Amino acid sequence: MQFFPYTPRSSQKEFVEFVEQCVKDGIPGIIESGTGTGKTICSLAGTLPYALERKKRIVYLTRTASQQKQAILELRKISKLRKIFAIGIQGRGVSTCPKIVSDPELMSGSPEELSRFCSEFKRRSGTPSGCKFYDNILGTDMKEHISFCETNMPTADEFGSYALERGLCPYEMMKVLVQKADVVIAPYHFIFIPGTRERFLGWMNVPLRDVIIIVDEAHNLPDHLREVMTSHYTIRALDLAESEAREWNDPEVDNGTSATDVVNAFRRIMYLAKEEYLIEEDGLIPPYFVEDGLMEEMGATSVKIRRMCKALVELGEIVAETKKMNGKLPRSYMRSLGAFIQFWIDTEDEVYVKLVIGEDTALEAFCMDPYEAAEPLRSCHSSIHMSGTLEPLREYQNVLGLEDAKLARFPSPFPSENLMTIHATDVTTKYDDVKKDKEIMTRMKEHIVNVINSVRKNTAVFFPSYSLMDTTINDVRTRTGRKIFVERKGMTQSEHARMLDMFRTSEDAVLFAVSGGRVSEGIDFPGKDMEAAILVGMPFSKPGAKQNALIRYYDIRSGNGWEHAVISPATRRMRQAIGRLIRSENDIGAAVILDKRAAAYPLLGSRESSDTAEDVKEFFEKRLPKS
Repeated sequence: MQFFPYTPRSSQKEFVEFVEQCVKDGIPGIIESGTGTGKTICSLAGTLPYALERKKRIVYLTRTASQQKQAILELRKISKLRKIFAIGIQGRGVSTCPKIVSDPELMSGSPEELSRFCSEFKRRSGTPSGCKFYDNILGTDMKEHISFCETNMPTADEFGSYALERGLCPYEMMKVLVQKADVVIAPYHFIFIPGTRERFLGWMNVPLRDVIIIVDEAHNLPDHLREVMTSHYTIRALDLAESEAREWNDPEVDNGTSATDVVNAFRRIMYLAKEEYLIEEDGLIPPYFVEDGLMEEMGATSVKIRRMCKALVELGEIVAETKKMNGKLPRSYMRSLGAFIQFWIDTEDEVYVKLVIGEDTALEAFCMDPYEAAEPLRSCHSSIHMSGTLEPLREYQNVLGLEDAKLARFPSPFPSENLMTIHATDVTTKYDDVKKDKEIMTRMKEHIVNVINSVRKNTAVFFPSYSLMDTTINDVRTRTGRKIFVERKGMTQSEHARMLDMFRTSEDAVLFAVSGGRVSEGIDFPGKDMEAAILVGMPFSKPGAKQNALIRYYDIRSGNGWEHAVISPATRRMRQAIGRLIRSENDIGAAVILDKRAAAYPLLGSRESSDTAEDVKEFFEKRLPKS
């Protein structure tokens, strides 16, 4: 416990020792630990002794800026015990690239596009058309800035402000600083996107085998890795590819065949797929539908189709390079089209399912298995995976292929009586029941209104979908008279933050959100910020072709497709939402699940209630301070 800066709570010593042993053995550690176990500090205190002694480097992976900030704050405490250096880094964005602030087009750039854009300005270094922020770095003594960071250990935002105030590029400075850091706190994609990982480890000047990876909020990792491996293409992107082709005089991609010929053929295939295979929101496409369709539309062999795609990519490279030379984002829609078709044709049917998506008319090659993308976790020295909602641990281990991992569970040290979780017995969002009983949704609204009116507390209401949320807002507003805040789909980060600040500083307010959304995961609501939560129904993923394919895949692989694809994600979303209530030993909170099916899932820890509003009222009255 030499790197533990607090008086240990229950099980924290065991937590640290478990991590230490995993790191010494060079194996993964998979941990579910309840609120208050100190996941961040325990994982760092457990990895640092071995890392410093054996000259290993720690990469702490987070999903959000708030999680990254928390890691930095804990590392500052550790540094008072023993001198260490840590740095939090972000990808190119508003806080790390001054040029993005002045050019809104760059906000939509991919990491690859922004990297190429940046390289052009660095090439022009020392000229009026170069980047002054990069040029200033070349003329500065980095010792002063390294000393500042070693002494103050700034968060990524603080460091960005520090650099910009001095006219320096934060991103380029970060690349220098990570070489010297014992711990680097970074977003997931720095390790799990191959090109980004290669560059990142190059900056650190360390091979992956000498890296210890800590994965925060690890319950999100399998889906994140699936997204990394998935490719999605919309009709909107196809329209942009056509515009770009015409702008470049519709170049040939084969003898007598132009870029727009490929675009138009692909458009017909996309609409045909939608017409023939779309069922509600998505539909399964036969494996060779696109390739066969292109051969028929173009009167070409599969070899010729591949040649056309290669030509589109090469033409797109010329377009992107030209844009880069002109100081524009090096993006090409022709290149994206060619690359997508190549990817679609080359994907393995055992691991991928091919879909048509109806909402924006798109094709998607969806990766069902995150095993390949998880390779860095099997190649690094050791990895520590932790979350408050990681159960079932064995499932997580198997999905990522962490065969030699050790598993552990550490319960919350906070008093269990501070949290009450109950479920109603007369409502559900199960489709068949709602169809049979027309009064269920009326009773659901009654529960929501009555619980809100039973206590004057800041309350969150979590819905399984935005559409169900929208049908409830007006009734609740009218019948409770409370101020209502709403988590809307597509909110920017700043809009979302402002909305949360207003909710937190209000009294007796109601926050409408969705299970699995930003409010329900990774955001703290300590004290009176949120004291009650209502979960409307079980947030099972909507049935569809993608969901059914995932169930079939894991049925074949491990015999637990329904558990893996339906039950585990839904209960995890609910446990995350309930977890917003208790963030310290003094917090109290009541969670009400409006679905009788909750009784079947012991991980939720709920008991049945015949009067949810009365039970919530009684719970808080018993915890009023005695006069």
